[in-house]
Amino acid sequence: MTLRVEVLLERWQLREPFEISREVMHELPLISVSLTDGSGHTGRAEAAGVDYDGETPASMAAQIDAVATLLRDDLSGKDLLNLLPAGGARNAVDCALWDLRAKQRGLPVWALAGLPQPRPVVTAFTLGLGSHEEVRRRARAARGLPLIKLKVDAQRHLDLLHIVRDELPEARIVIDANQAWTAGLLADLMTDLIAAGVELIEQPLPRGADDALAGLHSPIPICADESCTDRSSLPALHDRYQAINIKLDKCGGFTEALALANEARAHGFDLMVGNMCGTSLGMAPAFLVAQLARWADLDGPLLQVGDRTHAMTFGQGVVQPPQPALWG
Repeated sequence: MTLRVEVLLERWQLREPFEISREVMHELPLISVSLTDGSGHTGRAEAAGVDYDGETPASMAAQIDAVATLLRDDLSGKDLLNLLPAGGARNAVDCALWDLRAKQRGLPVWALAGLPQPRPVVTAFTLGLGSHEEVRRRARAARGLPLIKLKVDAQRHLDLLHIVRDELPEARIVIDANQAWTAGLLADLMTDLIAAGVELIEQPLPRGADDALAGLHSPIPICADESCTDRSSLPALHDRYQAINIKLDKCGGFTEALALANEARAHGFDLMVGNMCGTSLGMAPAFLVAQLARWADLDGPLLQVGDRTHAMTFGQGVVQPPQPALWG
């Protein structure tokens, strides 16, 4: 039986403009997807898509509409890998399908996926780019949080890092350049990054310029974000990166995220699980994948004015497992 498919285009207001090296966001465009079977069970999910690859809510909705008649009740996550390419559309459908299966069978997704019962996760809190005054204000507001992710670019890096370290002397810090650095700048900054206690450098070089990292043996692990999509991207990351950032929007859903996590760990990569921003509905499936990861970055809802009903609970940098009424 074909599932009833509903796709909504949504916009969620951010608490304040969120700047990274390539853009400034004022609101977050999303799609939400509902899949309903003949008995009235409904699975829900959302996706933000991969904006730097040109995905928009409209393009994701069109992708889903093109395969809507093929979304049958007996469809599996593995079937979906052949039906849609990696990206936001497949992520939304795949996660909605997992939620639907949980509702149909009366079992949580973690049990259906063969995962252990989830535990609370320490999540990074992200500080976007800004002036010295803005970054200092945000860092002060983040006092007491254990893990900070600091956005930087080619001009603003050590100055912002020193401000954050001054305000948050005990915090663990991850740096994210979003492809804005060169190999030379990375080398120039390395001593200061080590001295400031940075524990991970995320995507310093542009995607496609990864050859410059070959054989680097960086004292701080380097994490592939934009350079890592799904399992097909892993071979090109060897000898260049020590960790990968798994985002469900990039890899195309919970099914591929689990497979990517397991294959990456088997090849010696550490894992971060991140997000393209979103509500608790988008963080919930990523939370289960984060059970396998060294770092989690699931703070999307904290950057927004509102959230879903039955929202996930965040406190002192720790996120609790989602309620079944939200997802899974």
